[in-house]
Amino acid sequence: MNIDKYTDAIKNCRFCFMCRHLSGIGNVTFTEADTPRVRASMIYGVTMDPEKMADKDFIDTLYRSDLSRACCFHCVNHYDENSLNIAMRTDLVEKGLAPDYAKAIAENLKSSSNWEISGAAEVLYFTDRYTLQTGTVAPAFDAIMKKAGINYATVSGGCIGRALKVLGFAQDAKAAAEKFVSTVKAAGAKTLVVSNPAAYELLKNDCAEFGIEVPFAVMHTSEYILSLGLKAAKAAGDIYYLESDYLKNYNDNLPFPRQLLAAVNANIKPFGTNNEESYTCGEGAVLLPEIDETLVAKLAAYIADRADDPANDKIVVASPYTKIFLSKYTKLNVATLEEVVAEVL
Repeated sequence: MNIDKYTDAIKNCRFCFMCRHLSGIGNVTFTEADTPRVRASMIYGVTMDPEKMADKDFIDTLYRSDLSRACCFHCVNHYDENSLNIAMRTDLVEKGLAPDYAKAIAENLKSSSNWEISGAAEVLYFTDRYTLQTGTVAPAFDAIMKKAGINYATVSGGCIGRALKVLGFAQDAKAAAEKFVSTVKAAGAKTLVVSNPAAYELLKNDCAEFGIEVPFAVMHTSEYILSLGLKAAKAAGDIYYLESDYLKNYNDNLPFPRQLLAAVNANIKPFGTNNEESYTCGEGAVLLPEIDETLVAKLAAYIADRADDPANDKIVVASPYTKIFLSKYTKLNVATLEEVVAEVL
């Protein structure tokens, strides 16, 4: 079984309470089942009695995890309950036990795995569905590129694989990733720039796991914009930066977002009660809105409750996903990194 790769997490996480406060879903449902310790305990139960895999409550608990990976990142031993959860989902899929809602979502994702290239240039910008849904991120990136005098092309379309992997459909995820990489390679791009950190994770880490060679540079917009060396015409001022699950917890706290904010003279103020929690509305899970959007609304409210001055604080995020759902369920003033830079150039 796929969970056999994570026996250290199964054996150790089931006895440990240390990261309980970092389980985003547990913090809004107030249930022990939604903590890494109990999820690992339930998976341990499966290793003892495989018939427990078919239990609906067990399956639903796995699929409502926010998958922020905050627990693994801050764990002294980095036990990876997050990957254990995804591995258990993969085992469910392979044994025909995936819930109907996961199967339906997966079918929609597989049918969306097609992309269109607009223009021709060495730099290609991926406008995924969340980036486009904001209505503001792509125009902000375009303004920055015009300021820098750089010609670029775009690739737009559906699932490139990460969402399918998160659901447990690993083989379908690999197929989508291979197809996307081939599409970008055929376009002749030397650099692919992405706003969505989930796309960054797929291309940087999942492709390596799948054995897919990525023959072009992959950069999050924060890294790419920073590399342009543009000078800000005014200071960005006081902001609260909410880290991305994928850039922080999955990619060793990628430094470029904070470096970019420093370059535009932003004064980053501390948000919330600690710097370990995930404040992304479930970005790591990618598909939480399709599984249960009421949980996303609760996560957004949890974040809003920690703002110092909700009406005036400027909240900056690295993920278009987080902007969409914080804007939908709160009155916070939310901007992405691209929007902040475009505003001060």
